[in-house]
Amino acid sequence: MKSKEILLFGASGQIGRNLIRKLTKSNYKITAVTRNIHRKGYLLKTQANPGYLELVELTNFNSSKIDELFKNCSICINLIGILYEKKKNQFKTIHNDLPNMLSLKANKFKLDKFIHMSSLGIEKANDSKYAVSKLEGEKNIIKNFKKSIILKPSIVYSVDDNFTTNFMTLLSRLPIMPLYYNGSTKFNPIHVSDLVDILYHMVENRNNDLILECLGPEKLSFKEIINILLRSIGKRRLLMPLPLSIAKMSAKILQLFPKPLLTMDQLLLLKYDNVKSGLYKTNYDLGFKTEKIFEKEVNKYSYNWRSGGQFAKQKNL
Repeated sequence: MKSKEILLFGASGQIGRNLIRKLTKSNYKITAVTRNIHRKGYLLKTQANPGYLELVELTNFNSSKIDELFKNCSICINLIGILYEKKKNQFKTIHNDLPNMLSLKANKFKLDKFIHMSSLGIEKANDSKYAVSKLEGEKNIIKNFKKSIILKPSIVYSVDDNFTTNFMTLLSRLPIMPLYYNGSTKFNPIHVSDLVDILYHMVENRNNDLILECLGPEKLSFKEIINILLRSIGKRRLLMPLPLSIAKMSAKILQLFPKPLLTMDQLLLLKYDNVKSGLYKTNYDLGFKTEKIFEKEVNKYSYNWRSGGQFAKQKNL
């Protein structure tokens, strides 16, 4: 068996940064692949124990260069994913082609395991390019390498996320918040630290050939999530359900922005609940209980959006 070395793709996101902190404290040596070592290096280096993190810059996924990285690792973890396309066929490239190549190399170099981060609630969303690309990536991984673990979390949140923080920014500025599909879409939000604990257990234990749905302890609708965020930042806003025709029109406009707030594909995905499917095991089935409550955790960092900041008293709305 090779030494405890891990090859990590997608290290600079909120999951990757927290995972680096967790693994290097347990004496795992990590080789983190990044597209821009100068932009990401200063951030990633502060997350790891000294001497346990090596950064490698790859501007494109050159197969021969990746071969060299695989020769020295025992586990590969892929956390790379995107929520919207900046270029044509980018979903396919990131969610399908890349996992396909990495799982083939995991098989070629006889790794102990390949861990891939997918997404919850995508099985029925066959009209979403995001969901279809994620599912195709899963199928290729299963076909290519038997020692694969696919994790499927719901919304992952923390002070570093792009979900609660973006919505609290919007809610602090806009007098009206649109609700798509009446805000009825259900989620099982999971805190990043809980997800990282599950990832760590997947690295430590002998679990292989596994698809695992990663769930937080609560099932919340989109409207309930928005109301929690409003309470947390001490704001009152009008929540307005949008007819589907107007929602589609707004999505077509918003997706033109450099960082779109909503795309047509995301609107399609919102039709489907992001909760336990019953098709696979969950973290609860394996004894990994998540206990962090959404509202309690959000309150720890929502002061950034409250009038008066950190020392302002939270209003009872």
